[in-house]
Amino acid sequence: MNIDSIRRGIVLDHIEAGRSMEIYQALGLESLPCSVAIIRNVKSQAMGKKDILKIDDDIDIDLDVLGYLDPGITVNIIEDGRIREKKHLALPERLTNVIRCRNPRCITTTESSLDQVFRLVNPAGRVYRCVYCDAER
Repeated sequence: MNIDSIRRGIVLDHIEAGRSMEIYQALGLESLPCSVAIIRNVKSQAMGKKDILKIDDDIDIDLDVLGYLDPGITVNIIEDGRIREKKHLALPERLTNVIRCRNPRCITTTESSLDQVFRLVNPAGRVYRCVYCDAER
């Protein structure tokens, strides 16, 4: 299989195998006018198998969404066919409008204009808590 390199854009590497479509949809990549390549189940020495997304344009990516969905992702910014910058992600300390509070009595349920804000309380367990009602997510 031959996937062309990109001259300018973003490569999301080290995606957990089988999660590329979830990330594609979470980032809204289907609405982009540029080419997006989804490469699944690529052999990887470190991971066994991985997925890769190549975006043939320099767009704004929500790193909090990526870090929440798969903190092992590497974001490569490509310019002139070369990696200009490499970002390694981690679980974000704070999430805003990425997940929703499940507590039906939370103020965010009745006040739709409020941001859904969560703070990381347990990185090992990937546990977040709502800043308004302290409900766990």
